[in-house]
Amino acid sequence: MIVRLEHLAGVRGFSSREGLCRTGGRAWFARYGLDWNAFRQHGIDADILLRTGDAYALAVVDHARTTEAARG
Repeated sequence: MIVRLEHLAGVRGFSSREGLCRTGGRAWFARYGLDWNAFRQHGIDADILLRTGDAYALAVVDHARTTEAARG
């Protein structure tokens, strides 16, 4: 499954606001050595995010799966 920017921005429960802003997303990707620009253009495979073991990554993947399942 491909996780996109809309999924990253839509996760709730990690701050008072929904998701990560672009600045926060860029910093989060840098922390794990992930390519922010490639992600913005093409998305990222959910397995790559899951391998980080990061709680936010797990929530993003869960949100992406739920969102895409609801879309059919």
